[in-house]
Amino acid sequence: MGNLIRIRAFRAIDDEHSCNLYAKEHMDVLKIFGITKITTANNSWIKNPNVYVIMAERVSDNQPVGGARVHLYHEDHPLPMDVAVKDFDPSVKDLLSRHAKNGGTGEICGLWNSRDVAGWGIGTMFLSRAGVSLCSQLPMRTMHVLCAEHTIGITLEKGFVIEEELGNKGTFFYPKEGLVATAAVINDVTTLSDARDVDRNIIMSLREHPQQTRTETNNEHTIDIRYELKLDMT
Repeated sequence: MGNLIRIRAFRAIDDEHSCNLYAKEHMDVLKIFGITKITTANNSWIKNPNVYVIMAERVSDNQPVGGARVHLYHEDHPLPMDVAVKDFDPSVKDLLSRHAKNGGTGEICGLWNSRDVAGWGIGTMFLSRAGVSLCSQLPMRTMHVLCAEHTIGITLEKGFVIEEELGNKGTFFYPKEGLVATAAVINDVTTLSDARDVDRNIIMSLREHPQQTRTETNNEHTIDIRYELKLDMT
């Protein structure tokens, strides 16, 4: 085995210790880029029963090296995208509510990876695919994301399309002036009809076999990833 990474999924309220580790590491990464005010870094999600966490950890020492979250829509717990975008485009609230009433919706957010695995694809490839795969275990038909300008192409490969109803054809200055974020949505998480074939096939494999080990490659990096994506829904 090469670099062995575990990617596991759990409900936030079931593992506060791991959530606190996630929050600390995520904030440390944001500080490197001079970002200290961001809605997805608000730690109130740790107590939200509608949040599911995906953690990437080195198996050798259990050190977190990346993470993401899936938030289910609930009218009492606004999605991070709602909070982030509402000052730029108040219509986001109605848009998300409409999606919620049409089969359920949610958001993947809080995506990060540590500097020591930069370039491995931990966040943009493997955690993103894992996050989309979780949709089959949750009551949702659509999934939203607010992504950075340099990741929009990789995001669209997972089956997202730009949400042109919002902002300037989907774009906003966020999390600070000069940084452009793009709102995107998967309109049918079941079929992933807009996904690139390779991404769709891997996501479907993770749905069918949420507990599996795969040898993944990205650029010159080869990584053995142990996926533990079966959620405890009790």
